[in-house]
Amino acid sequence: MPHTPSPRSFGPLCLIIGLLVTGPVQAQETSDACPRPMPGSAVPEPADLRSHDGVLKVDLTIRNAPGPKGSRRYCYLLPDGTQSPTLRLHPGDLLILKLKNELSSLPPAASAPAAPAVQAAHSHATGAAAADPCTSGAMTSTATNLHFHGLTVPPVCHQDEVVRTSIQPGDAPFEYRFRIPEGEPPGLYWYHPHIHGFSSVEVQGGASGALIIEGIERANHAVAGLAERVLVIRDQDLLNPDAPPSKSEPVVPKMLIDRDGDSANNGTGFGRPAKDLSVNFVPVPYPDYPPASIAMKPGERQLWRVLNASAVTYLNLAVLWRRDPQQLGIVGIDGVPLHAAADDPAAIVWQDHIGVPPGARVEFIVEAPPPGVPGLLVTRTVDTGQGGENDPNRALARIETTPAAPEPAAKLPRATPPLPAPARPWLGDVAPVRVRKLYFSEKLSDPKNPNSATTFYITVDGREPVAFDPASSEPDITVRQGDVEDWIIENRSTELHAFHIHQIHFLLLDWSGVAVSEPFLRDTVNVPYFNGRTLQYPSVRLRMDFRDPDTVGTFVYHCHLLEHEDGGMMGLVHVVPASREGHGDAIRGR
Repeated sequence: MPHTPSPRSFGPLCLIIGLLVTGPVQAQETSDACPRPMPGSAVPEPADLRSHDGVLKVDLTIRNAPGPKGSRRYCYLLPDGTQSPTLRLHPGDLLILKLKNELSSLPPAASAPAAPAVQAAHSHATGAAAADPCTSGAMTSTATNLHFHGLTVPPVCHQDEVVRTSIQPGDAPFEYRFRIPEGEPPGLYWYHPHIHGFSSVEVQGGASGALIIEGIERANHAVAGLAERVLVIRDQDLLNPDAPPSKSEPVVPKMLIDRDGDSANNGTGFGRPAKDLSVNFVPVPYPDYPPASIAMKPGERQLWRVLNASAVTYLNLAVLWRRDPQQLGIVGIDGVPLHAAADDPAAIVWQDHIGVPPGARVEFIVEAPPPGVPGLLVTRTVDTGQGGENDPNRALARIETTPAAPEPAAKLPRATPPLPAPARPWLGDVAPVRVRKLYFSEKLSDPKNPNSATTFYITVDGREPVAFDPASSEPDITVRQGDVEDWIIENRSTELHAFHIHQIHFLLLDWSGVAVSEPFLRDTVNVPYFNGRTLQYPSVRLRMDFRDPDTVGTFVYHCHLLEHEDGGMMGLVHVVPASREGHGDAIRGR
């Protein structure tokens, strides 16, 4: 995918290539609380819950339990014990989701960094303050709520509001009820908790699931009739934190700890990662990365819908046949089909690697290897900057070809009418009414101790950095519904950040001074890190779309590295109705 952080080369591929010719380990963990498959298992398909007669009703329970070696697990459960189902709806469908909170207090995770003051200050609200889930705003380790990432639904309670909505253990099941907008682009979205100060631990523990708006074959007929596979990549605390690197890896510099308490980026593409990864909950642990397995028929084409549900880990996906990276046909990014601004109804971008920041999604066509040729899904190293986490080269899943491979549970229709023309002009053809500048920055609580707690900021240019205060209702930015704005997001820190905003999509226009022309929209984008040598801070320029009436209200923007969001790197935008008189002059100063 263009305009992602430049990856370093694989260097020696002995570890990755060795995994192409060794066999997987098949086993199953027996724990009853939030069970997980064993490393090397076949990748299971998440259960599909589909709407019927325009309605999807879901009963979910969120639970947690201690995990191995001081970690914590979280899971969304259906009444039959199925975890993290994929929710499938059409534009115009009604979602009725009842969420029961059965979280319990657990000891802090072994790897948890020291909590900055912005977290601790709001972690005491209990009892009467939490009586009304719509207004309590209680930020505790046992509170939860839901964010429907990428959907353009109103930021109000019972729909997609995350600043005040807080569901406590003992509350009655909390009902989320909203209708998917008729114009919602078909593609991959997701759901996860968004309690400030605790989002990272809940998501990293496994609280996440995919949500699909059906109809991508109507937007791009090249995928019609393809079998589809949903792959949710999550990160988690290392299962083997004290293990030395695999002997098949080259010798790397001594492991260092970054400001979040994880393994720091060492710039080599190897060494201990900040977090382990899993594929549909099948762990792929350091140091040997035994891959999960995916069975396909030789030469078969499938649509892979990949969600990076990691709390902090960047992905740089590639498919290898033996040593050779294969072309992957990208058809959608962040829930938006690629041909959104083009006339070609079969637009595909072919690349041999795809960068996916935390929170982002990518949908692409993949072809299975011929008979007898080993295949492997890998993530290549991402340079996260001097202050970033270590995201090295590693395997994710072996692609095993056999004529007897089972068909995936979901398959796209072969013949469907095309989507109607968009109701609004293409965002890139609309002139912005104003330009704003924001910037990412960080501050150590003890400048002399690089491992001390860090406060993270996203600040409107011209103001002093202030960490997000969930108790404040004062917006950082006020916008009029119907307007289109350009936002320039600078990164004044030495680590990579991922900008995300709720409720809307945006168009990437400029990547660190280089003009970009992308035929799709995003809701999450990387912002390059500052290396201390350039004359200007690196930045992205984004065209922000506030035209939809469903954006009216107050919602958040933040870094989607959830440790950073929890540590203060979040702000509030308030969208007022277009009919508000005299508002134009007022917002120009904000």
